[in-house]
Amino acid sequence: MFKRRPGRHALLFVFLTVLIDVTGLGIIIPVIPGLIEDLTGRSVADAALIGGRLIFIYAFMQFLCAPIIGGLSDRFGRRPLLLISLAGFSLDYALMGFAPAVWWLFLGRALSGVFGATYSTAGAYIADVSPKEKRAQNFGLIGAAFGIGFIVGPVIGGLLGQFGPRAPFFAASALALANLIYGYIVLPETLTLENRRPFDWKRANPLGGLLQMRLYPAVLGLLGAAFLFQLGHQAYPSIWAFYMIERFDWASLQVGVSLGAVGVASAIVQGGLTRVVIPRLGETRTLYFGLLLGVLAYIGFALSSHGWMIYAWIPIAGLAGLSGPALQGLVANRVPDNAQGELQGALSSLTSLSAILAPLLLTAVFARYSGPDATIYLPGAPFLIGAALTAVGLVIAARALTGARKPAREGA
Repeated sequence: MFKRRPGRHALLFVFLTVLIDVTGLGIIIPVIPGLIEDLTGRSVADAALIGGRLIFIYAFMQFLCAPIIGGLSDRFGRRPLLLISLAGFSLDYALMGFAPAVWWLFLGRALSGVFGATYSTAGAYIADVSPKEKRAQNFGLIGAAFGIGFIVGPVIGGLLGQFGPRAPFFAASALALANLIYGYIVLPETLTLENRRPFDWKRANPLGGLLQMRLYPAVLGLLGAAFLFQLGHQAYPSIWAFYMIERFDWASLQVGVSLGAVGVASAIVQGGLTRVVIPRLGETRTLYFGLLLGVLAYIGFALSSHGWMIYAWIPIAGLAGLSGPALQGLVANRVPDNAQGELQGALSSLTSLSAILAPLLLTAVFARYSGPDATIYLPGAPFLIGAALTAVGLVIAARALTGARKPAREGA
């Protein structure tokens, strides 16, 4: 095991790990339809159905595996899990690049879900190397990586797609391999031997990990708030493009530019403003502030009558992202050091569960209120649902924090 203390490279490596993962996902988005068509010979409509199932299997595997990966990191340390994840990503993208049949893509997306579950390990690593008063700020690095990845990835994928639908997969594989080499050289272990604990299958499942959180005051309530926030947040990947085309007759370029603007706002807030706002307001007030802005942004998107209004609301939506790092900091400071992997696994499971459930709900609502048989024409209805879910999450978080303000003691 590496004895070196975590330095500036540690947080940079975790940032790059998440960034490369998200960028890899973004790189393949523009070419997935073409690759499915090449492998199946079916129409674009049929390819879209297959693409939806690929998203489902990815989210489902993340939901199942996040607590397992988190528990393993509490047992064996953060470093080996992060490095194994990158090796797996590199092999996985290469596998999909060489895919001779569509079932290879399903296998690849399932493996991506397994290795993508190491977001929980990345979160635990940040908790390990950060003082309690700086954890929330440093959790913002993960959000910044997501924002940048969703800006850069699709652009790179679109450019590489000119060389064929398989080229972006090999590029994503090479990125993961490069970060694996970098991490092997610079990444120290952060979980000390005295803070490790045996792996327990009863705790290493989506429900088991969540049930363990009941040992810590306020954590279950905060996790409930996080789940509701994530459900609402799924409006972006689920119906954003459909809504903009239906409501404003935007072309695909305009949709892409608007999503790029969302990513820029997210990266600025998560990577910069969290380090300014959270120390000044504190984690609790930042959480309330962010959730309230999220409610306002969803309502603004839903009721916008002109396309330019969307861009006016995007910065507000970006500021709503302050709630994520603040909430992570609040729950991390209420869980002992030897359970940080388990906690981050529970958070990742909730995120994956929202990614499984929300698209089915939000797309059905969109179809109901924008189709030719709609009794009330309101294509922004999914955003109003996002506002309602976030508002309920705000209430739950406030009650949880009011009822239990003291951090949990170690030794659970």
